[in-house]
Amino acid sequence: MRTIFYARVSTRDQTLDHQITQAEAAGFTIDEVVADHGISGVKHKLSDRSEGRRLFDKLRSGDTLVLRWLDRLGRNYDDVTDAVRHFIRQGVIIRTVINDMTFDGSTSDPVQQAVRDAMIAFLAATAQAQAEASKIAQQAGIALAKTKGDRFRGRKPSYDRKTFDLAVSLLGLGNGPSIVSRETGLSRQTLIRIRDEPDAASAAMERWGL
Repeated sequence: MRTIFYARVSTRDQTLDHQITQAEAAGFTIDEVVADHGISGVKHKLSDRSEGRRLFDKLRSGDTLVLRWLDRLGRNYDDVTDAVRHFIRQGVIIRTVINDMTFDGSTSDPVQQAVRDAMIAFLAATAQAQAEASKIAQQAGIALAKTKGDRFRGRKPSYDRKTFDLAVSLLGLGNGPSIVSRETGLSRQTLIRIRDEPDAASAAMERWGL
């Protein structure tokens, strides 16, 4: 039984070393790392990625698949839910670094199965919604920059893309700004703005190239 860590590292996200360090700091002992670099979770489903495809052949019953978060599998609802359910049916345990969530097929109770599947669906839907919101915000930021000219960028955000994504994920799970502040180092006021106006926050990062 092995513990395999899978990372999808985009050019605007965390580095691979950072993701591994974060997992080890959370108490995971990793036997092997599988990573895709520069891959969009929106455009490429897991089975289409060179390294992600290896997981379907590599993982066996009893193995544990560790992810920083479910969005590393993808940003499309169907792709993520299909991949998670496939691995669960194969007897693979899926665990996340953020919030230490566990998804497996150990329960035979239909109510517990329903709760598990509902949580998987919610997280997959959240990943897709965040991706779509970011795309709209980026387009809005580009349009605004063209309208106002290069000199108008507003105040520079106090966070980068990886911190923003982490904050949105944690807030989306119902964590309050105070709790998320301890995880991200951002102020409560900043987190409230991100929570209430995520599109504006993402557009600001786009204007500043963050």
